[in-house]
Amino acid sequence: MFKNLFMNNDKSLLIIDDDSTNIFALSAILKAKKFHCLAAASAAEGFDLLKKEDHNIGIVLMDMMMPEMDGYEAMAAMREDREMSAIPVIAVTAQAMDGDKQKCMESGASGYVSKPIDIDELIRLINRLK
Repeated sequence: MFKNLFMNNDKSLLIIDDDSTNIFALSAILKAKKFHCLAAASAAEGFDLLKKEDHNIGIVLMDMMMPEMDGYEAMAAMREDREMSAIPVIAVTAQAMDGDKQKCMESGASGYVSKPIDIDELIRLINRLK
């Protein structure tokens, strides 16, 4: 149903989430849709992957509620870093209250999805940002 724009190039999706269950579920679904996925359990680990040229990451799916450095802080750090500033970030959050989407977008997100994730909506967003 959806044209996967990542299939014809070497771009990867990076999932940054401190919950291994979330990473497993999201990776499995996206891999079944033919996306190449990498994962990191923290923002710092994600930054290490983003700075490795051999990974060629096209989009980051960022959990907003993580210990140590949350998604808001991580997006701000990415936007200030020359090597990471142009990479689109999709904020992924369980918080779906008034103002949360706006807060994510103001923090540097290129898109926003709330949990539980509507996969069709996520894929449309990924393809739009590609």
